[in-house]
Amino acid sequence: MPRPFALPDLGEGLTEAEIVKVLVGEGDVVAEDAPLLEVETDKATVEIPSPFAGRVARVHIQPGQTVKVGEVLVTFDDSSVASAGQGRGASEPHSPRTPPPAPSPLPRRQPATVANVSEQPVEHAAGGAGRAGASAPAMATGTGIGVGPVPATPATRRLARELGVELRAVRATGPAGRVTDDDVRAAASGSASRSSSLAARVNPAQRGQAVAEPGAAAPTRGGADAERAQVAKPLAPIGAEAPPLPRFEQWGPVQRQPLSHLRRTIAERMALSATLIPHVTHFDRADVTELDAIIRRSVEPARERGLVLTLTSFLLKAAALALKEHPQFNASLDGAAGELILKRYYHLGVAVATERGLIVPVIRDVDRKPLVELQRELATLAQRVREGKATLDDLRGGTFTITNIGALGGTGAIPIINYPEAAILGVARAREEPVVLEGRIVPRTLLPISLTFDHRVADGADGARFAAAIVRRLERPEQLLLDW
Repeated sequence: MPRPFALPDLGEGLTEAEIVKVLVGEGDVVAEDAPLLEVETDKATVEIPSPFAGRVARVHIQPGQTVKVGEVLVTFDDSSVASAGQGRGASEPHSPRTPPPAPSPLPRRQPATVANVSEQPVEHAAGGAGRAGASAPAMATGTGIGVGPVPATPATRRLARELGVELRAVRATGPAGRVTDDDVRAAASGSASRSSSLAARVNPAQRGQAVAEPGAAAPTRGGADAERAQVAKPLAPIGAEAPPLPRFEQWGPVQRQPLSHLRRTIAERMALSATLIPHVTHFDRADVTELDAIIRRSVEPARERGLVLTLTSFLLKAAALALKEHPQFNASLDGAAGELILKRYYHLGVAVATERGLIVPVIRDVDRKPLVELQRELATLAQRVREGKATLDDLRGGTFTITNIGALGGTGAIPIINYPEAAILGVARAREEPVVLEGRIVPRTLLPISLTFDHRVADGADGARFAAAIVRRLERPEQLLLDW
């Protein structure tokens, strides 16, 4: 019987994608994991591989079309035809006179187009959660045991290939039985216990159980935990509907321009964040005279290591260390559960502008990496995204965002929080200004910063202390260079 293949669950709450390219035609024979089509999601352009081998009976989509998760993309012929085409790559149908085509190469890395720094983020971080709603089943399944594709994202499939893991043998812990990256890594290392632990973390049925940090006592509900003694109550839902627009044509000529998929996503995310989160912004300035001198003096030593030292790497390190002191800014608010989710990892996003819109690549474990490693990873990631080779994993999982508009000028900005994060740091251009220092007027380099945060999770005094913790580290850069 025909086997339909639907748009898989791409993870991070992504619910739809726009078709960029269709790489197969009706009648083509494709191998398992051969590329079928390219789609643009909220985060990147992703290549979708075939979940099984077979002959394409019908292509249901075309370039430019927006499809929802669970919507059928391609229908394959029955299993007998699929088995006949096993091992062949996407190709034109061949006759007895034409030799079969060579096997298709492994799918390419998923590209994303990213360019200069800008003042607003798109999601990253747990970024896709900005889109609402539960998704449909990831893929259509077969009719018998072991028939049909294993639910997994394209990135997870690629990881399984790289680690030599058979997806059908992996214990799935993701939503709706989806295999996650951690499941694949656990299978590769043979750590069944770790897989079980991850299942407890992601299983919605166990959301009421708190996850203890390694080496810490497991928190409990009830009187044993004073902070959780009260029963959690959901926040009141909010919503807004825009009134109809006037007829602008009555005042002069107009032109209507359709929004691109990414621009529409950005608009939805920004409206969601501004509507759902009560924003408050704290302004401050850091005297980065010494830091600027260190960067200038380190040009040659850094170049010998193959690096170009920048202010951004110092900002990342200072913010990560300050977040460890002020964990409520490295959190997300679960309004439905009435709980604050404190993240004990520090994955920082850097807001980046592209010709298509804003994207936030993420650098992981910033608190544990020396400055040189941060700078090298930042440069590598920037190069990768400029070349359109960033993967979804490069763009998700962030806990806090930094947006630096210094290269574009300006004296400050109030960025919108990158939902579902709790805060974002805005940085403007540093300028030399006269400052009274020890009774004398001297020139100093001052860096304007703005901390915008969710007023539901922190108060103004908390924001002032957190911003001061960042400023203090920027003004004492030798502390950041201890692990140089």
